[in-house]
Amino acid sequence: MLVALGFLAVADLVVGVSNDAVNFLNSAIGSKAVSFKTVIIVASLGVALGAMSSSGMMEVARKGIFNPDKFMFDEIMIIFTAVMITDILLLDFFNTLGLPTSTTVSIVFELLGAAVCVALLKISHNDAQDILDLGQYINNEKAIEIIVGILLSVVIAFSVGALVQFVSRILLTFNYDKKPSWYGAVFSGIAVTSIMYFILIKGLKSASFMSSDVMDVITADTYLLIFGGFVFWTLISYILIKVFKINIYTLIIVIGTFALAMAFAGNDLVNFIGVPIAAYNSWEAWSVSGVSPSSYSMEILAEQIQTKPLLLLIAGLIMVLTLWFSSKARAVVKTSVDLSRQEEVKERFEPNFLSRSIVRGTAAIGASLTYILPNSINEKINKQFVKPLVTISLDKKEDLPAFDLVRAAVNLMVASVLISMATSMKLPLSTTYVTFMVAMGSSLADRAWGSESAVYRVAGVLNVIGGWFFTALSAFVAAAIMAIILYYGRGYALTGLLIFAILLLIKNFISHRKQSLKIKEADSIQKAESSSTQGVIIESAKNIANVVKRGNKIYTSAINGLATQNLSSLKKNKKNIDKLSKEIDELNDNVFYFIKNLEEPSVEASNFYLNVVGYLQDMAQSLEYISKISYKHINNNHKKLKFSQIKELKEVDERFERFFNNTRNAFETNSFEEIGVILGRRKEIITLVTDKIQKQVERTRSEESSPKNTTLYFSLLLETKDLLNATMNLLEEYYNAHDSSVEPARISADGNKED
Repeated sequence: MLVALGFLAVADLVVGVSNDAVNFLNSAIGSKAVSFKTVIIVASLGVALGAMSSSGMMEVARKGIFNPDKFMFDEIMIIFTAVMITDILLLDFFNTLGLPTSTTVSIVFELLGAAVCVALLKISHNDAQDILDLGQYINNEKAIEIIVGILLSVVIAFSVGALVQFVSRILLTFNYDKKPSWYGAVFSGIAVTSIMYFILIKGLKSASFMSSDVMDVITADTYLLIFGGFVFWTLISYILIKVFKINIYTLIIVIGTFALAMAFAGNDLVNFIGVPIAAYNSWEAWSVSGVSPSSYSMEILAEQIQTKPLLLLIAGLIMVLTLWFSSKARAVVKTSVDLSRQEEVKERFEPNFLSRSIVRGTAAIGASLTYILPNSINEKINKQFVKPLVTISLDKKEDLPAFDLVRAAVNLMVASVLISMATSMKLPLSTTYVTFMVAMGSSLADRAWGSESAVYRVAGVLNVIGGWFFTALSAFVAAAIMAIILYYGRGYALTGLLIFAILLLIKNFISHRKQSLKIKEADSIQKAESSSTQGVIIESAKNIANVVKRGNKIYTSAINGLATQNLSSLKKNKKNIDKLSKEIDELNDNVFYFIKNLEEPSVEASNFYLNVVGYLQDMAQSLEYISKISYKHINNNHKKLKFSQIKELKEVDERFERFFNNTRNAFETNSFEEIGVILGRRKEIITLVTDKIQKQVERTRSEESSPKNTTLYFSLLLETKDLLNATMNLLEEYYNAHDSSVEPARISADGNKED
């Protein structure tokens, strides 16, 4: 078990840091203050130093949740092993989804679940005890203090983050770089003093390399130190701004990233190696006792034990390496950055009833406050929140920072202070809770959640918070189950669980790697980035070719699925058309940014783009309906179509396939003259479909006996006509637009048209 726990500790460090990297990378990456490489170097130094200062926090794993004197050595090892296996699997699951979760919540509830389970098993084997004696085994007071502290941190972090950001924005505005130098100097003085005090003094209090005499001298007069630090850092900042022309906000973000990384490692290292180190301490005490494992009481864990600096150093190095090489860490960071983004972004979360209710309620409160305050004050506040107009081409939109340097600095400053205060009180505060909620609070105060994005962002926050509560429940139950398996299965169970955990981690790693390496599909639809009519026509040709190619496949799959009554094929076809419809809807959502990006005059290009997107939506709707009714018919086990009906549908499908292939080739090769030829065959294809409809009318009057078949057949053919009309309208729009866009190029210098 001890050897297994050693390997599990390394694995837990890797998956844990992948999850918690969001805590200290979010602000620096989101603001793009410095390069990604610089962010990682600064964070690595902070993590390494923080790991060396985390010895005092290790007590939480030994005695923070349960009373160790009530358990024997073999029982303690079962608890610790169950916790570590559960922790790795749970964190890796959330990392694979790209969702940040709380490692503190998971470790606390895993310890609680495993300890409660083993305690209940002990009670069940002891006739002198009943379930009411469970309180003797669990450190109720400390456990409740930790859990309440974690829950309160959500409210406190969100509120403080929102308040500090609101005040900072009122004073500095979005044009902070145009403010007098002393504004930035004072802001820097407050920020750096806060960070330095709480990190370098509070955070290093329990560091093994800090002399107690040095700490006594430093902390002799706290208030004088804070005031002196503020004056010193304000003057230094002013000199850096005026003399060296340094962007002081960038410097704050670099210092803050270092500080937050250090606070994270100092507070959260217990979540990853606290349990294995406690197990190692238990083994050291038991191995020299000469007592049976089932008879050796673990009261020694209640004593003060200093963690060996070498173990902390090794843990710090593993964390640093994970920061550099973990792709999952970047996926988790992206979720948090997108929810904080100042500009519109493709929203990841769908709104729900709760998010809509919260947004409506908040909007009502905001309207009430606006009504109460005088107009002059409202106007002054609104003026401070006016964003500078940034003109950037659409293809460079992703290069813009998610938020500015002021918000990034506030996030780092507030989160560092809150986490370091908790660390100094030896409370394993959830750094994920704090940093995430500070970022969300500052986003709200910064008006990043406008009417266009509020319901999506709130839904995202609710999803993440819901994930934390799911973590707590899952951690408690899963750790308890693991403890039962280990309690009765012993060595066999340990071997089986370790193999299971390894296989699952490998599977998730391969799955995530495939997802990360997956290049954008060749057939996916691209947003228009050109700013001229001719450019939009060329770009749109690619989209039309892709839609026609995928539409052809979807239509044929629906007919074949009906002919063979293949339900799984029809179900897959529904997913394909859903994906296509979603991509076309994204084109529609992009209309605002597209029109903004157009050159003047932009009327022709914008009208063309709007019409093209509209016809593509019509095509997708027809394909969606055909796919849906085909699936529904087979799924409900209705009567199979007659051979004559299937034969006629295949004739239509074959003609449509030629039509779609010719259309695709014309657009792929930019042979726009071919479009005219295709348009000339419109009547021929419509006549074919109309003839099939007429034949079915005759069959219905004379021989057809199935209402469901008749309805399905008519619906397919009528929707096929709509699909054809939408496609032909699209071709006509394109043909006319292309002709008009190239017409000026045919005018010679003397004003006459060239042949």
